[in-house]
Amino acid sequence: MSLVLDAAAQDLLFREARSANTFSDEPVTEEQIQAIYDLVKFGPTAFNQTPLRITLVRSPEARERLVAHMAEGNRAKTAAAPLVAILSADNEFHEELPQLLPHFPQAKDAFFSERPVREHSALVNASLQAAYFIIGIRAAGLAAGPMTGADFAGLQKEFLDADHTPVMVVNIGKPGEDAWFARSPRLELDQVIATV
Repeated sequence: MSLVLDAAAQDLLFREARSANTFSDEPVTEEQIQAIYDLVKFGPTAFNQTPLRITLVRSPEARERLVAHMAEGNRAKTAAAPLVAILSADNEFHEELPQLLPHFPQAKDAFFSERPVREHSALVNASLQAAYFIIGIRAAGLAAGPMTGADFAGLQKEFLDADHTPVMVVNIGKPGEDAWFARSPRLELDQVIATV
């Protein structure tokens, strides 16, 4: 075996994990979210910029507003999930760099003074952090249902502001009945990796 992580953990995080489409009624607690965040915050980002921002949609009123912005095929499962998170990229992440990169605080102005540069970097690195977040959800014994089928402009207007760009919406909870679609095929190593 070439991996240090034991086989059960590999299955939990990757091989047996699926994007859930149904969930049980069991709530997702603040303690679980705290534990997930306390794990995934250590995933690397460029310049340690950590631009991911998470908006938890808990109230019925906010859930109703969210569902209205989801693609038709994502509405029912978003309405029924115990917890939904809107993941977004903070385009003003550079304001935190003096705290997050104390050995190089001038990175804020040296690399990120222009908004288009920040927007690109924020989107790439928040997407990376979104992947960590999904793995963290699985590590907590929960299932994630990540979705990009939504009216992102509507989500931004309804829940965020001009400085935050939606990346995805994630349903979170214990899987319910018939939660999984069949595993879709994956590419083989020689279709993905090239050596030069």
